[in-house]
Amino acid sequence: MNPILALDFGRARIGAAISDELQLMAHPLETIPANEQASSRVAEIVREKKVDHVVAGLPKQLNGQIGVAATEVLQFVEKLRAILPCHVVTWDERLTTAAAHRALRDAGKKTRHTRGYVDQVAAQMILQSYLDWRAAIATRKNDR
Repeated sequence: MNPILALDFGRARIGAAISDELQLMAHPLETIPANEQASSRVAEIVREKKVDHVVAGLPKQLNGQIGVAATEVLQFVEKLRAILPCHVVTWDERLTTAAAHRALRDAGKKTRHTRGYVDQVAAQMILQSYLDWRAAIATRKNDR
């Protein structure tokens, strides 16, 4: 199997994480500047890593509604879908950045030293929840 790539979008940075080839574990990959070259860099990663598909974190509001941030992500997802040779799916990522900050703080990392890394950890959390969901679906199908 080929790995899955996940993206955590922000106005300044996009965190990227990638799965192992068994699609079981998520690992931080890199932080991409959120600029005009961001979609090109994602396309490079997809090509270099032979990515199966991309999971884009969709920051819904706590009530489940699509707000400004989610609308911006959906616009970027459409841009990616136009240039990537693989599927791009969205995944609810409410509170993953806050959880990533908390995880890094609990690991003894200072906030000012983790600014670029927190986006990768958030992407890793998005991807791991997606991988776990897929594994649970596969298990249910096998139990029938």
